[in-house]
Amino acid sequence: MDKEKMNKQENHIHDHNHDHGHEHHHHGGVNDYLQAVSEYRKTFPNKQQVIEKTPDPAVKELLLHMEQIGCETSFDRFDAQQPQCSFGMAGVCCKNCSMGPCKITPKSPRGVCGADADIIVSRNMLRALAAGSAAHGAHGREVAIALKKAAEGQLNLPICKDVTLKYAKQFEIETEGRTIEEIAIDLADVLLEDLSRPMADEYKLIKYCAPEERQKVWADLDILPISAYQEVFEAFHRTNEGTDGDWENIMKQFMRVGLTFAFSGVVGVAVATDSLFGLPERRTSKVNVGALEKGYVNIAVHGHLPILVSEIVKQGQSEEFINLAKKHGAKGIKFYGICCSGLSAMYRYSGVIPLSNAVGAELVLGTGALDLWVADIQDVFPGIMEVAKCFKTTVVTTSDSARLQGAEHYAYDHEHSNLKDTEKIARKIVTRAIESFAERRDVPVFIPPYEVDAEVGFSSEYVVEKYGSMKPLYEALRDGKILGITNMVGCNNPRVIYERATVDIANKLIKNNVLILTNGCVSFPLLKLGFCNKEALQKTGEGLKEFLGQDTPPVWHVGECIDNTRSVEIFAGVAAEAGKAIKDMPYAFCSPEWSNEKGIGASFSFRLLGISSYHCVMAPIMGSDNVKNFLLDQRDTLGCTMNINVNPDELGDKILADLKAKRKALGWK
Repeated sequence: MDKEKMNKQENHIHDHNHDHGHEHHHHGGVNDYLQAVSEYRKTFPNKQQVIEKTPDPAVKELLLHMEQIGCETSFDRFDAQQPQCSFGMAGVCCKNCSMGPCKITPKSPRGVCGADADIIVSRNMLRALAAGSAAHGAHGREVAIALKKAAEGQLNLPICKDVTLKYAKQFEIETEGRTIEEIAIDLADVLLEDLSRPMADEYKLIKYCAPEERQKVWADLDILPISAYQEVFEAFHRTNEGTDGDWENIMKQFMRVGLTFAFSGVVGVAVATDSLFGLPERRTSKVNVGALEKGYVNIAVHGHLPILVSEIVKQGQSEEFINLAKKHGAKGIKFYGICCSGLSAMYRYSGVIPLSNAVGAELVLGTGALDLWVADIQDVFPGIMEVAKCFKTTVVTTSDSARLQGAEHYAYDHEHSNLKDTEKIARKIVTRAIESFAERRDVPVFIPPYEVDAEVGFSSEYVVEKYGSMKPLYEALRDGKILGITNMVGCNNPRVIYERATVDIANKLIKNNVLILTNGCVSFPLLKLGFCNKEALQKTGEGLKEFLGQDTPPVWHVGECIDNTRSVEIFAGVAAEAGKAIKDMPYAFCSPEWSNEKGIGASFSFRLLGISSYHCVMAPIMGSDNVKNFLLDQRDTLGCTMNINVNPDELGDKILADLKAKRKALGWK
């Protein structure tokens, strides 16, 4: 990115932190935010800059390949959208009623109803977070229902006894003299009740999973939620036309919704998923498009839901279907992963190779090597359909929540009443993949030759297994071999050079002895470019390298986006060994390239724990100083800050400085 542009931008969105006691001031209102948006927009790269500077050579080759054959991608559409709307970027466009849309300008400082910038920005942020909570909550609903159906014998999926018993004891569910199925039903009911109760009661995921120190903070702030459904419902209620006109009250609801995102949308999903599939295991996986092989029935799984994907992989790896594929001229069947389905399948089943995050999905399709693309929910762009048509790739959708025009649909229904048909649906999908292979033998294939091995499947359980307890990790942190621990997650965004910010920050952190935990879409460049391989120890600081030894990489891949739970378990385990609150530890949360509403929830979930967050993409809050300051500096309420800098090198420096400040406050060298 142009350094001169970045320096100009610093005056507006660089390093939004202030020393204790520094007061926030209003700096000219509307004119200031319009100028800030204008400068911010100048930092956005075009496709040519992405081609020149993206760190993965496979991405560069595929972008050029798609350009040569005239196939459009997200990067072309991003260029075509410029300049993007100033009012939308600043968060001051309101279309919640049909008297608008309204925008805040020097000429019109209030909407038709009288809402000012503070009200409009806060309402938009609350609606965005509510959508993010609904997205993760939909994921949580399916796996909780699946756990219950499996226990009731309506879904042919075994329950992991050890993990289910562990959670049952944590939630004080009676286990003595009861079958694992009875226990699993009670556990599923806890998750479903927290998701959907209409009346105030104990939110058990918070009661049994959150640190006591945090529970007191949240209670004092009066932000403990009733249920995920209720708080999302209330979010849309109070942002309706003519309802809540107090930005502070709106942001209070924002905090409640944030807790539902964190606990029903992340922790609850992990509880149900692990109870069905067990804990991840450390394993080695091939990564990147060079692992694609011609001559096989190649199936990509894309999205977030594990139930049907697990059965598709099981059927596709069976002797029956491998023989059927060979009868149609294939060498066999291979599975590849896009987005979080790829990541969760990677560490649960051998032979599922992750290829790309959501923004790069069209590039993977552009190889022409995939016969069937299985898409369920979230981060599945409609644009993949045009690319799929170019290469005759069959696209199948599997959720009533997410259809694509032109795709075939073999799916669970709206009520999930056909979960019992999981095997039948999976068999149909694998059969369709073999048929698609036979139909598209004339399609040219272009596979850039880039692949690498990655170590995946890290967790708190793995740390205890490898080191005996969390104590050695804590001692290395206390003694300075490890400067701090950062959770690097999130999606990707064309507003920054594709995958560059993630790589630049990761390089700086491991060089300075910061251990990185990672999951979700942003983990793909770390996987593809060797950060999850022991070879990355060559660019790791001496202290961290000494702790890790010869066989453990400096970036620990913990899974898909809901596996932020695993990162929190590591954070909590080390803090417990130190006898400190999580907020006081040298921890950071970094989502450099975040782009969607779930990204707002992920970032705020960690700030609710008191962990500061760091980003290269600005949220749509520049139009309100009050809302902006509320989100950027929460030291007096949650004990943390939100930090934005479009320059990844400088953002990395900020993370290091803040980790050192945490260490100094603890009296650690």
